Amino acid sequence: MIDSGVELREIRTFLVLAEELHFGRTADRLHLTPSRVSQTIRTLEGRVGGRLFERTSRSVRLTPAGEQLRDAAAEPFRRLHEAVQATRHATAAVAGTLRIGMYTESLGGSHLLAIVEAFEAAHPGAIVTLASLGLDRNYLDVLRAGEVDILATRLPISDPDIAIGPVLTEEQRLLLLNTTDPLAQRPSVTLEDFADRVVSDAPAFPREMMDALIPPVTPSGRRYRRRVNRSIEDMLLSIAAGKQVHPTVPSFLNHHIHPGVTGVPISDLPPSQTALAWVAANAAPKVAAFARIAATVLGSSDT
Repeated sequence: MIDSGVELREIRTFLVLAEELHFGRTADRLHLTPSRVSQTIRTLEGRVGGRLFERTSRSVRLTPAGEQLRDAAAEPFRRLHEAVQATRHATAAVAGTLRIGMYTESLGGSHLLAIVEAFEAAHPGAIVTLASLGLDRNYLDVLRAGEVDILATRLPISDPDIAIGPVLTEEQRLLLLNTTDPLAQRPSVTLEDFADRVVSDAPAFPREMMDALIPPVTPSGRRYRRRVNRSIEDMLLSIAAGKQVHPTVPSFLNHHIHPGVTGVPISDLPPSQTALAWVAANAAPKVAAFARIAATVLGSSDT
């Protein structure tokens, strides 16, 4: 039985010598000295508990044990070598700047920076930049135009040309409102409770996402009045002034704070998710590599 301490360099030296049957030629191929080759073979023979080569002053030949090891090890070693080379090439292809866009930094969730750190550590030739896209542009158009490589975006997005990757966050719903609003004293509210309030709107955003974030009508059919917000700051000032409310998620308040704004849970809206997204036809290795690392980091955080 082969000792578990056998090293790949020992197997490699053994296989080259089994092919060359000459210590000098083996040393030349491996850029070693003949004495180093001989020492490595003796170490391997000690691990397997028997001689692998018969040596004379004129020849080197495999013993039956050596033939057995050669036949068993050659193909697995070749496959391993090819796998390492393929991984090396793939890793080398992941280089340059990877641009991640989002309309507010709260969409990235609590693990985005850990994902970025893991990606940059795995691919030293790559660097990640984060870009805030604001509220006045359709961020899917920004993605399609190639201004960013990946989005951290709120769902749903069902456009067939957009690929949806790992889910970054899933949160219950929260209504932002003025601290003096009577609804602010309640433990929770429903969609009907703020049907008479003005809610936010961002006309440039995908309508599918906006209607999931803020339904156009209440369950009873009452239509919300909308106020266009040009920025997060504009929205917070408007809420603090009592001019509107805004359905969102609790983590929003971790990034955007105003002393005149508070939040109350919304009991009859489903949780909201954010996820990574990219153009499905974008086969850039760095995009695929970031998505894989994100899935690994997020999977580890669940355990």
